[in-house]
Amino acid sequence: MTLATDQHWPAAAVPSAYLTPGIGSFVEFLAKAEPTLLARSTVPGRVPELPHGTTIVALTFADGVVMAGDRRATMGNMIAQRDIEKVFVADSHSMVGIAGTAGVALELVRLFQLELEHYEKIEGTRLSLAGKANRMASMIRGNLAAAMQGLAVLPVFAGYDLDRRATDGAGRIFSYDIAGGLYEEHAYHAVGSGAVFAKSALKKRHDPEAAADAAVRAAIEALYDAADEDTATGGPDLSRKIYPVVVVATADGALRQPDDAIGAVAQQVVADRRVRPGG
Repeated sequence: MTLATDQHWPAAAVPSAYLTPGIGSFVEFLAKAEPTLLARSTVPGRVPELPHGTTIVALTFADGVVMAGDRRATMGNMIAQRDIEKVFVADSHSMVGIAGTAGVALELVRLFQLELEHYEKIEGTRLSLAGKANRMASMIRGNLAAAMQGLAVLPVFAGYDLDRRATDGAGRIFSYDIAGGLYEEHAYHAVGSGAVFAKSALKKRHDPEAAADAAVRAAIEALYDAADEDTATGGPDLSRKIYPVVVVATADGALRQPDDAIGAVAQQVVADRRVRPGG
């Protein structure tokens, strides 16, 4: 039974693109079938003030990689949202964090998640971690026209490389520029307005041989240091119980850490900073 019959639609009403075997790229399928669903057009005139998200950190540890992001979105000198989520599980063993224009970035992440799922269904196999990073690069390149007018997105992509052993550095981190340039980072990385402060903190705290718990603590410490110096980065909000979003990827998969567990670590960091504000 055809799709048209199941839905009680006349066959002529179903675009041929939906009935034709396609390729592994969901983005390319949309470009042909429904190009208006891709936000790639230029923005005429002056771009209005829009919510922006910062800061994201990523660091490797003995068994994989950790990514964490604060929860604040800003619009100029105003707080646009206090509990935005900027770190997401991309697929079974990878994650993506977003900085830049929040609306465009969130759409990019959702499309990227669909892209990976679509590829696996069509091709019958999953992309390598480097292949996923390249897919993200091509999507960022597609947003270049909007980025040149102020709607830029700078994600961080990371994951556990199933083609490598843990001893060979299976936790990998990739960064991008607005033109889709792809760069592999080693040990740790940060993006967003608080990145310089977060990276300075990670330079002192990062331990490639650490266990997952210690790596999560180092990520939250780095975000705390960024919030201490950068007004666009939000620190742990104990009164509202708003804490960083943290995802950990190991050989067992990429998992978002429970809010209660991250809250406990954040509360301990804040308590320790009351004794030693500089860390």
